[in-house]
Amino acid sequence: MNVTAETLHSWTFLTNHARVLVCIAHDPGSRLRDIGDQVGITERATHRIVVELAAAGYITRERTGRRNRYTINTDAPLPDPVAREKKIGELLELLADTRAPAQPNGAARTRGEPD
Repeated sequence: MNVTAETLHSWTFLTNHARVLVCIAHDPGSRLRDIGDQVGITERATHRIVVELAAAGYITRERTGRRNRYTINTDAPLPDPVAREKKIGELLELLADTRAPAQPNGAARTRGEPD
């Protein structure tokens, strides 16, 4: 079977939730508008996903001035029955190259975060 550009863009392996999480891993201080642009969804949809990720315990939000800064709980299990034994941090190591020393309480530093 030949893979064409048309078939490559008709579907994706990653959900929008995973793609938003990868964007946050790359830049924990990015704006919802910028994340939405990268993922290809609206700012409103991005906000809904961020709220859902926070409610599920995958991220925490901290207000810094007029901006939010996100921290990813890398010890949280993947919400997929097939991969439940894997952690979010393991997925992000593959997708976002976020290898960093673990911080207290299971949070890991991600790129862009001060030492």
